[in-house]
Amino acid sequence: MKKFMAFSVLFFIAAFCFSSYAQDEKNKDEMMKAWQEYMTPGPMHQMLAKGIGNWTANIKMWEDPSKPPTESSGTSEVKSILGGRYFEGTYVGTFNGMEMNGRDITGYDNAKKKFFNTWIDNFGTGIMYLEGTYDEGTNTFTYAGTEVDPMSGKDLPVRETFKQVDADHQHMEMFMTENGQEFKTMEIDYTRTK
Repeated sequence: MKKFMAFSVLFFIAAFCFSSYAQDEKNKDEMMKAWQEYMTPGPMHQMLAKGIGNWTANIKMWEDPSKPPTESSGTSEVKSILGGRYFEGTYVGTFNGMEMNGRDITGYDNAKKKFFNTWIDNFGTGIMYLEGTYDEGTNTFTYAGTEVDPMSGKDLPVRETFKQVDADHQHMEMFMTENGQEFKTMEIDYTRTK
């Protein structure tokens, strides 16, 4: 009887260990599959790749929504980085007589199922981060996020629309919300040069 009890206990321990091992292997396989899907560029990345190239930019900026915009121009170069997972834009232009240099990273997060865009430039030391969706009917990305208010150091809500007009033209509009009021701060028309 003691041998039977000992054998039964060993059997249950072995069965439990095998079950745990099998479950760990299953979890590991599921994790590897999820990671593979997360890291593999797909159709959304191919869509973003249409923006690769060189562009001229005609820019309108509103510092005060009740006044006419300041107009300027610039150029941008968009290239694919890290195996087509992200798209980096490098911008050069002027604003109020000063040279402006900026850089953005755009991509699509396979896990979140969202597009994203970051922006940094030589007019600040912070970063703007936006997430968004794409409307196939209007060829428009709509992003929302925040940027830093240099006066208070607090985040301000930002909304941005980016329309792929055709293969060689894009239109971007940016809006900020301050004191509960949303107003347009920027509009850019891009034309492909290469």
